[in-house]
Amino acid sequence: MSQALETVVNETAANPQWSVLWLHGLGADGHDFAPIVPELLRPHWPAIRFVFPHAPMQPITINNGVPMRAWYDIVSMDFRSRADAAGVDASVRALDALIDAEVARGIPVERILLAGFSQGGAIILSAALRSTRAIAGLIALSTYLPDPETAIKAAIADGARPPVFMAHGAQDPVIPQVIAADTAQRLTAAGFPLEWHSYSMAHQVCAEELQALGDWLDARFAAA
Repeated sequence: MSQALETVVNETAANPQWSVLWLHGLGADGHDFAPIVPELLRPHWPAIRFVFPHAPMQPITINNGVPMRAWYDIVSMDFRSRADAAGVDASVRALDALIDAEVARGIPVERILLAGFSQGGAIILSAALRSTRAIAGLIALSTYLPDPETAIKAAIADGARPPVFMAHGAQDPVIPQVIAADTAQRLTAAGFPLEWHSYSMAHQVCAEELQALGDWLDARFAAA
């Protein structure tokens, strides 16, 4: 994953002042969450550049080796060890490169938000624990932290602790809510200001969730 990721870019107005890097879930691509932008936007918000990268194609072990877009291989059903660590590392580096690209385009780190659904959320959470960059916040949707005990122990002691918006479906059959709730507790204990939301839904996004996320983003923009 040394090559730069291909992306779908949506700028809400000229001269963006903020960037949101949004990582999709397993088997999807950067187009998956692009339609969410008009549902999320509010008229008074600053100009935002939404960047939706495509994960590379790779064979997925638990899917009989069928290739699909993925941020890491899934090697087992055990949530403590299901994520291929080398794949997570590679995706974290690719995400760092996307952040570098936004900084090079004139967006300060303090105005960059990282968002991710499912596998994409696992990558932004993994990246946050390893970073000293004071990004504006993390949006973790229907997701979890891979290998949480190792990840928390390896976290940079003086690293940044950006605010987190975390939302999950109570009926999620892909990532049980108890797994996500455990991640939320670990992140809170590690010093991340975290806002938790649970919805009566499966592995998806709902309108109430977008409303709450909009409120959370309002606070980020207002505080800048």
